[in-house]
Amino acid sequence: MTEAKRGKPLVGIVMGSDSDLPVMREAEKVLADAGVASEIRVLSAHRAPADTADFAQKAAGRGIRVMIAGAGGAAHLAGIVAAHTTLPVIGVPLAATSLNGLDAMLSTLQMPPGVPVATVSIGAWGACNAGILALQILALSDEKLAKKLTAMKAKMREEVLAKDAGLR
Repeated sequence: MTEAKRGKPLVGIVMGSDSDLPVMREAEKVLADAGVASEIRVLSAHRAPADTADFAQKAAGRGIRVMIAGAGGAAHLAGIVAAHTTLPVIGVPLAATSLNGLDAMLSTLQMPPGVPVATVSIGAWGACNAGILALQILALSDEKLAKKLTAMKAKMREEVLAKDAGLR
């Protein structure tokens, strides 16, 4: 167990099915690499709506400051979470049907006024970016975390420039 996982979770990660776990672990990994603890759950907007609402309603009381919700198909999970909390919610559309996540993306994006869900791209890239966006939100009030994000961006730049130099 990493040090980050031993601390008090600041980010709640929820997904609609355990088959989504390999993708949603990308968000968990980004957070853990930055030393931010998270909790991860399998819940469902359709098959366990009361439990999902309870999870979202009690998140802030557990110390959660940002929620990440990943779901495929109808992808109502992020919206249900957002409907039951004032915490920022980041939606990760997942490719669970023959539409390869397009259905989930549209469901996650099309939230009514007053129930925002910040939506990232479909799949693993989206889960990774959801983790980074959660870190950026947390870094607004955490200077140490802001410095880690700055270092992360500098490392990405260095890697790209090294690849560029290798081509020349």
